[in-house]
Amino acid sequence: MSAFLGSSANMEKEEILGIIEARLKDMGLTAGEASQQAVGNSTLISNIKRPRYGMPSFDNLSALAKVLDLELYFGPPRDITHAPEIEVDGHRFATVARHDACAAAGDGYVNFDEPPIDHLAFSKEWLLQNGIQPGKSVLINARGQSMEPSIYDSDLVMIDRRKREIRNGRIYVYNDPSDGTRIKRLELVAGHTIIVRSDNPDQKTWPPEYHTGPAMNAIAESIIGEVVWSGHKWS
Repeated sequence: MSAFLGSSANMEKEEILGIIEARLKDMGLTAGEASQQAVGNSTLISNIKRPRYGMPSFDNLSALAKVLDLELYFGPPRDITHAPEIEVDGHRFATVARHDACAAAGDGYVNFDEPPIDHLAFSKEWLLQNGIQPGKSVLINARGQSMEPSIYDSDLVMIDRRKREIRNGRIYVYNDPSDGTRIKRLELVAGHTIIVRSDNPDQKTWPPEYHTGPAMNAIAESIIGEVVWSGHKWS
């Protein structure tokens, strides 16, 4: 998204409210619904609108930005990647960069320093509905059978590079210190263990992996992003 919530210290409260109102309209949410999702009560945004009410706490503003799929930005410098957009028959599409890279055990590390080989177009409405920022996402190919039937060999996967904090049961692409770039389902036992799971039911070939201590920290610090979409080519 091109808009952001928050800015340098001199940004006026009215500007932030304008951005909030625009995003509520785009997402089809009421102020009460967004407030409830963000902080557990329906009054956050209505309170911000009150003349005598100051800015909410950083935590509340951060939670609201997450619900509205906005950046919480303090001040320069900024490095924002704008995804090219196209229009077809009056419908807007944003493009996501596709890189000549694969992710699977033992294949080395994915490198996004090289320019993308092309871009794929996705409906802006669909991206918005799913909270995906095209400029912060990339497409690569999966390799191997460990994630079948969720993701098959050669499937195209979209990685949201903003989403690096482990949410249990989600699929992530990460750089394993021993096995290169991998696609796996991760679970976090806070402060204790990261469990790496394959979706393939053949548990003898792909058993769960339990990582603790330095190995756990190495994975947590090497997450590239969460897989938010995949495409399968039928042969």
